[in-house]
Order: sequence, then structure tokens, then C-alpha cells
Amino acid sequence: MTATLEFILGFALNFLVAWLIVRYIYYPTTYNKSYVFTFLTFNTVIFFVLWFLSGLEIGVGVGFGLFAILTILRYRTDSIPIREMTYLFVIAALPVINSAGVGASAWPELLFANAAALVVIFFIEKEWGFRYETSKVITYEKINLIKPQNYALLLADLKERTGLEIKRAAIGEINFLRDTADIKIYFDEARQGSSNHMEKPAIIYSSSAAMDDD
Repeated sequence: MTATLEFILGFALNFLVAWLIVRYIYYPTTYNKSYVFTFLTFNTVIFFVLWFLSGLEIGVGVGFGLFAILTILRYRTDSIPIREMTYLFVIAALPVINSAGVGASAWPELLFANAAALVVIFFIEKEWGFRYETSKVITYEKINLIKPQNYALLLADLKERTGLEIKRAAIGEINFLRDTADIKIYFDEARQGSSNHMEKPAIIYSSSAAMDDD
């Protein structure tokens, strides 16, 4: 196999895997297109640079380390959720693996590594075997229901008013002057993506009180 053909096949495999991860695993769970351009562009450019660096005296590790440093310095100016940073690392690591594997003609290992990455990310993203719990602090005005003997009634009222399947609740600060209490409710996180659910508006039962998101 000629070097040109290896280059084309390596790029095709690398971009295909990156596109499958972004289009069919990341995007359907968030519908957030802000990072799609970043992910695919990083993946493509890093593959090209590392492929040509492999023909020079500079090592692939040095080249990838340089990209990692530049990435960290650039994205320190913006707040990126840890989930998107994880995807960015995966998308940046794929061309390192693929360029090195194609250069060494290790196609069986390369195909297995890419397939394994797809399967693992897909299973984790679908939350198969995992349940993620989130919490919110709300201001609650039915002060009589915060008594320990009324805990079941409190959960039932919270479930009815919020529409959430609340698993448990913890009583926080109590304000007897306003007859309100801060209650932290715990429930399973809905599949709305990490960058979306953190920006959801607060649930407030009292117009004069504010909610703290955990």
C-alpha cells in the first residue's frame, strides 16, 4: 500500500469515527451545535499535522503535547462544561491514535481501537447501567409539611407541583417570619444534556424568594 493511499484511508477512518461520535452520540443528547464545528475541525487538523510531523524529526508525542497546551490556554478564557471537555479530548486523541496506527500499518488494532471507542462512548452516553441524580434547592411555603411526621405528604406535594419523580428531600434553612423553608430535592436527571440542564430556570414557589442551583 502506497503512502498516499494510507494517508487517504487513515483520514477517512479518522473523520468517519469522529463524525459518528459527534453526529450520532454527542449531538442527539444535547442538540447543541456550538461545539460541533470545534470537534470536527480539531479532529481533522490534528490528524493532518500529526501525519506530516511523523515524517519529521519531531515526535508525535511532542506535537500532540503542543496541541494540548495550546488548547488548554485558549479554552481557559471560556467556560466549557466537563462533558464537552471530555469529548474534546476524545476527538483530539483519535487522530493521534489513527495517524500512528496508519503509519505503522497496524490496521487490525486500529479498527478495533476505533470500534471500541465508539461502543464505549455510546454505552456510557446512553446511561445503560447508570442512573444520574441531580438536585435543586427550592423555596417552599407549606411550612406545616416540613415536620418529620409529614415527610410522605411533603414528597407527594412536591412531586405533584414540580412534575418530577422526587426521590428524597432535605430541609435546609427555615424562615418562620415568612413561613418558608429551603428544601433540596433530589431526582433522576432528565436526558437533556449537561450544558442544557445546568441553565434551566429556578423553581420558585414564593415570588419573593430565590433558588440556589446546586
